[in-house]
Amino acid sequence: QVQLVESGGGLVQAGGSLRLSCAASGRSFTTYIMGWFRQAPGLEREFVAAISRDSDTTNYGDFVKGRFTISRDNAKNTVYLQMNNLKPEDTAVYYCAAVNAGHLLGVFTSQWRYDYWGQGTQVTVSS
Repeated sequence: QVQLVESGGGLVQAGGSLRLSCAASGRSFTTYIMGWFRQAPGLEREFVAAISRDSDTTNYGDFVKGRFTISRDNAKNTVYLQMNNLKPEDTAVYYCAAVNAGHLLGVFTSQWRYDYWGQGTQVTVSS
C-alpha cells in the first residue's frame, strides 16, 4: 500500500508557473505507475498526465498542449508536475494517483485504473 501527499499548489497569475510534488510513502515505488488528475468545481475529474515506472513513457491530456511536464525521481519516491503558461481554466484541485503495475511498462489514462489517491492540492490561476 502507498500513501500520497501532494504539495506545491497555490495562487498564480495567468502565464505563470507552478510545480506540484507528490511524495509517496511505502515500499516499491518503482513498481507504481503515477498519474495526475484534476477536478474543477461542477466538473468531472479529468486526466492530466501519467508516467511509467521507468519514466520512459509519458502521456498528457489533450488540453496540456506542451505546457505541462510530468517527471519522477524514484530515489526520492516523488513525482512532479511542472506547469507552465497557466491559464484560468487550469484552476482546479489537482490529485496525484498511483497504481501498482508490477512489471508493466506503460501508463494508464483512466482514473478507474488507479488504486491510490492523494488528498489534492488547490491550483488557482487568476486572469
